Amino acid sequence: MGSWTVRRRADTVMLGHWVKSGEKMLQRVQPSTAAKINLYADGADLQEFARLYADGQASGFTTNPTLMRRAGVTDYEGFAKALLECIPDRSISFEVFSDEFDEMERQALKIASWGENVFVKIPISNSKGESSLPLVRKLSASGVKLNVTAILTLEQTAGTVEALSPDTPAIISIFAGRIADTGRDPEPLMRAAVAMAARRPLAQVLWASIREPLNVYQAAECGCHIITITPDIFKKLPMEGKDLDQLSLETVEMFRTDAVAAGFAL
Repeated sequence: MGSWTVRRRADTVMLGHWVKSGEKMLQRVQPSTAAKINLYADGADLQEFARLYADGQASGFTTNPTLMRRAGVTDYEGFAKALLECIPDRSISFEVFSDEFDEMERQALKIASWGENVFVKIPISNSKGESSLPLVRKLSASGVKLNVTAILTLEQTAGTVEALSPDTPAIISIFAGRIADTGRDPEPLMRAAVAMAARRPLAQVLWASIREPLNVYQAAECGCHIITITPDIFKKLPMEGKDLDQLSLETVEMFRTDAVAAGFAL
């Protein structure tokens, strides 16, 4: 038997090993995994939110000052009340924007008064790096539903869990996507956060700053209760479980169609 034939057989065996290994990796994400986690729409587009609400795709909604500014919102309260009129019975989170805790508290109480389905977003600290946890403790104890946001460490998570009242619903928003941006795997932290939050049965862990649809399945596997999803990611969710050979063909067809449409020639 020639050396080339031996190498070819060895390569075939190795290729089969890789294919089987790849199949096992692909099986990690099973269809309907997304159904195990609440999908919250994240943005500031009133029409898009209304569509997602009417379609039943989103079980909750979140926004923040940055998203509102990008969307051209100039009347904070007017936008919020228009959104609440359109979506009266799903969780909606609005964020305070003061950097001073006394004013932050006033804003939080005002926002909370807008509806039973409203959660008030309180950042884990102000821009000076001063902890917001004393305010979180005070508001939560008084019955204000909070969404503690911009959390990136387990220390911040532990402090938040400790500050939350066991009798008041709350959301703990951990920016897993931003953690991943630094080259760190967010999954171990998210699993630990879910375990920590179990001390507060009314608190839910939210995987924030989504980067791709895969994050939905990762968040579900970590035991997260919620993940925020941008409208463009919502559009990709129907691809769950799609046949990869078919997707490959569709990709090739796209390249061909665009090349022809562009009139390219060599």
